[in-house]
Amino acid sequence: MATQDEPRPGQQIIEVVLPTFIMKPAADEIFYPSQTKKISQNVVTTFLESKEYDEEDAKDWVVAISDQIKNEVKKLSIPRYKIVVQVTIGQMKDQGVRIASRCLWDTATDNYTSFSFTNPTLWCNAMVFGVYTE
Repeated sequence: MATQDEPRPGQQIIEVVLPTFIMKPAADEIFYPSQTKKISQNVVTTFLESKEYDEEDAKDWVVAISDQIKNEVKKLSIPRYKIVVQVTIGQMKDQGVRIASRCLWDTATDNYTSFSFTNPTLWCNAMVFGVYTE
């Protein structure tokens, strides 16, 4: 005989999820730029230090580097943060490049980090954004 808490055979189970109303992350769940910069620096340097610029390969490198950075940042256990990674690679040709970004966010919880890498044939810029979702 089934109790009242158990569903009858074939009965649909409905889970009720209530909002948490968490407006700020806990002290151990904050996006720290210093941690993500170390990750970006490690991934980009390891991946590109022995490479020479190739236009076709650079397209694949950008995707591989950004995916690897995002996966490493997710291991930091910072829940409720959306992680956005933007990687740009270009050829060194005696020219200057300036990469800028503008965002509308909550300065108390959201942050970003940036790392630039150069070698004789290429330059790379990796930006990681952490945006807290309420």
